Amino acid sequence: MKNCLSGNIKEVISNLFLFRKRTLLLNNVFAIVAALLMSFSLLAGILEMFILGRFIMGIDAGVSLSALPMYLSEISPKQIRGSLGQITAIFICIGVFSGQVLGLPEIFGKESLWPYLFAMIIVPSTLQVGVLPFLPESPRFLLLEKNDTKAAEKAFQKFLGKSDVSHEIEEIQKESRVERNIQVASVFQLLRDNTKRWQILTVVVMMACYQLCGLNAIWFYTNDIFRGAGLSPETIPYVILSTGAVEILAALFSGLVIERVGRRPLLIGGFGLMVFFFVILTLCMSLQEQAVWLRYLSIFCILAIIASFCIGPGGIPFILTAELFPQSQRPAAFMIAGITNWLCNFIVGLLFPFIQEGLQTYCFLVFAAICLVGATFLFWVLPETKKKTLAEINQAFAKKKMPLETQEMGHFDPKGKSSEVQESNFCHSLGNEKSKGDMA
Repeated sequence: MKNCLSGNIKEVISNLFLFRKRTLLLNNVFAIVAALLMSFSLLAGILEMFILGRFIMGIDAGVSLSALPMYLSEISPKQIRGSLGQITAIFICIGVFSGQVLGLPEIFGKESLWPYLFAMIIVPSTLQVGVLPFLPESPRFLLLEKNDTKAAEKAFQKFLGKSDVSHEIEEIQKESRVERNIQVASVFQLLRDNTKRWQILTVVVMMACYQLCGLNAIWFYTNDIFRGAGLSPETIPYVILSTGAVEILAALFSGLVIERVGRRPLLIGGFGLMVFFFVILTLCMSLQEQAVWLRYLSIFCILAIIASFCIGPGGIPFILTAELFPQSQRPAAFMIAGITNWLCNFIVGLLFPFIQEGLQTYCFLVFAAICLVGATFLFWVLPETKKKTLAEINQAFAKKKMPLETQEMGHFDPKGKSSEVQESNFCHSLGNEKSKGDMA
């Protein structure tokens, strides 16, 4: 967890001084160095090399899970913003499945071959180093933070495959009128912004539930459940491939329907389905000695929980983190999301052995309760962001009031108040432009 937190801190620093694409490109250096350290640690006989490699690999993961969703959100038209954003989750699932395949006994799944398995990390990193230089920089980043209109136009033309990108440039320029005099916000400045309280709380809840929803517990119990269903130890690695395949199919399904169904139903529905199947799985594992068929139902519940996670909670929190904040606050928002993500991951790794030892199979009810709380919160707080502009999303959140918010705003820092006034004027100006368009 510590190395991933370091990655998120580095990611924000990088995004303040480097371009989005350059951050992703340089991040591959961490992956390649980590792969070399881990793969040669056995040959050198130095355990510290492996530990250092794991630390550096965590930095790479922390940067990737923040910079990549941010880059994808900034290059995407709002009509397909969710589908492109889901690419992060899709390729995470592909990576998990690839690891399962490479870990088979016939490939690298033997004790003497594990250094070669870690060396395979170099392959995708080298591929990125070869491909990323040919991709344009984020047009939103170029226009809003670098004030380079020509470069932004060229980037949009290359991404969209058309010469006339005036509509896309105009949409960003509407936001630039507000952000013209606003510098990139730090984490503390974002936390002190009264107008973003609900957005910050939503991101924290989503990321906390992302790690605390119990998927790690599912992976912990997978071998035992498959073994209890009568599968031999030699067969289990091949059956486990079905979990990776289900992940990919569920993530692909989410990417195909997210622009039709919306983020909100998929996210809340995913947590709701996880609650249902966690309860069924608990009953099956408690009563499986009384009926053999319950063991096979347990396998189905495992696959259903994995699919429910990948349909919504597995990728949509990263999409929403980018959609809920303006350009100047987006790096800080991703830092808050990343810290929450890896801190909760650390908590799960620390506490789950004690929860499992104390509750046994009933530990799934703890995760069901967390998913239920998360789904309930999002049901009442999270608005739909599908095909909406930042101003429309802010207006939806503005209808929700924190307790004593009015009194606190009277003592708020003038800078924060200025940001609020500018955002209000932005929403008002967009409304006027829309009205003029309707009159025309």
